[in-house]
Amino acid sequence: MELRHLRYFVAVAEAGSLTVAAERKLHTSQPSLSRQIRDLEDEVGAQLLRRSARGIELTPAGRAFLDHARSVLSQVEAATQAARRVAHPSKPCFAMGFLTGHELRWMPEALRILRDELPNIDVMISSQYSPLLADGLSKGKIDAAFLRREQGAPDLAFRLLVKEPLVVVLPSDHPLAALKAISPEDLVGETFVTVSRTAPVLRGIIDNYLVRSGIKITPAHEADHVTMGMSLIASTRGVGLLPAYAQNFLPSSITSRPLKGDTPTVDLVLGYKKSNKSPILKLLLSRLDELVARVSKETR
Repeated sequence: MELRHLRYFVAVAEAGSLTVAAERKLHTSQPSLSRQIRDLEDEVGAQLLRRSARGIELTPAGRAFLDHARSVLSQVEAATQAARRVAHPSKPCFAMGFLTGHELRWMPEALRILRDELPNIDVMISSQYSPLLADGLSKGKIDAAFLRREQGAPDLAFRLLVKEPLVVVLPSDHPLAALKAISPEDLVGETFVTVSRTAPVLRGIIDNYLVRSGIKITPAHEADHVTMGMSLIASTRGVGLLPAYAQNFLPSSITSRPLKGDTPTVDLVLGYKKSNKSPILKLLLSRLDELVARVSKETR
């Protein structure tokens, strides 16, 4: 397996089309790209993509593979940037971390803002679980991170970016999908998929919401990340609660519905170490309102 296989797979998954990925992203021929994807599937030992009336869709195995493929590519990019920083120490470097899945929405605008005024800086990117990002901030390995408001980190400061409502995620042909909005009572008796302790803030909000709603649900499965959660929901025909940003990754077999009543939210924040005196961090913080406005405009 080579890095190009991962890059090709991620490009096809994001484009939803072999033709679009080949012509617009990878600048290669579609037959060649198809062969590369088949080689990757042979190496993995599972079908990752399938054709449908809507184009190319990820299989459950493909959804599970996608997060890891993105993570590998992110780490390779981080390693490259780290090497460049050592080779060119005079070039300012800024390390940014993203809660996995949020880099697609927030990274382009954050980079644009930084490079508007500092075109020659090196920006090192990483994608991780929120607690790992908080640890990286505390240890000085990361300058700024888009993460949850993690507890037990008094050396960190957090600036609110957006409050993300939770939505119900379920199979498209599930009986509850016929409803315009779903009440917590509707979830009782369903196979419930929740997030694991790798996302303690989100897990706490989900658990508190269920308790506050007066219902008792024992999760049947726990997912470490959004892609795994969707795979479990699809394979078990279960339901789950996820932040609204997860709707950007839903395949056609999975849909979402809003919650009735008082909808719980989870904060996405920009975190940084209070003692960090980086002028690049200062610039980013000074233009945070602009960053939020840009991202909100792009996602309307």
